[in-house]
Amino acid sequence: MNIFKRIFRLFWASTNDAIDKLEEPIKMTEQGIRDLKKDLNKSIEALAEVKAMSIKSRKDTEQYASKAKEYERKAMLLLQKGQSGDIEMAEAERLAKEALSRKSENQAAAARSGAQAEKLNGNVNSMQSKVQNLKSNIGSWENELKTLKSRVKVSDATEKLNKQLSNVDSSSTVAMLERMKEKVEHSEAMAESYESLALDTKSVDDEIELLLEGGSGNADSELEAMKKQLGMGKPDADTTPEG
Repeated sequence: MNIFKRIFRLFWASTNDAIDKLEEPIKMTEQGIRDLKKDLNKSIEALAEVKAMSIKSRKDTEQYASKAKEYERKAMLLLQKGQSGDIEMAEAERLAKEALSRKSENQAAAARSGAQAEKLNGNVNSMQSKVQNLKSNIGSWENELKTLKSRVKVSDATEKLNKQLSNVDSSSTVAMLERMKEKVEHSEAMAESYESLALDTKSVDDEIELLLEGGSGNADSELEAMKKQLGMGKPDADTTPEG
């Protein structure tokens, strides 16, 4: 089990190592945890078996003790029957002696079973403590492994980002932006130039319409002036020929 602690100590002490160097300890730790879980399952099965033996030994002890008391009671009854004359005293004593012998045998069996039950109970307590400790360690190592894998991912992402940033030429990026700025400014200037050309290329009809939109009074006055220049004024009434 100490191999996992050494692996984690090596990792925490060398966080600047390359990511590929950390992949192997991670795989080793994952396999180690899987093996420990198998051992844990076997330990739980063994604990269950020992606990069952302990329970059986305790029940056997109670049964032997109960039988011992029963033989003692029977021996007493036999003597009482011999004393009362229900059976011959010699026969009563012989059977009572056999009952007391069986009592002693059951007492001895109860003592042996009790000692075994006590020993098994101690084994159960010890195994339970170890199983619980193993469960706790596995849970702790799994959490540490998750932290380890998370830190590896962060380190991997940081390394990739740093590589990408190191490949970027800041001067070329600024030059590219300047060229884009020049193109945009040129496009804006061309648009403004075309707009001014469009305003300067008005047709005669456009000019006429523009003047008409400004009001018909100016056009009428200009027309009268032109007619006067051409001698096209209105004729006098007295010069009108008679019909």
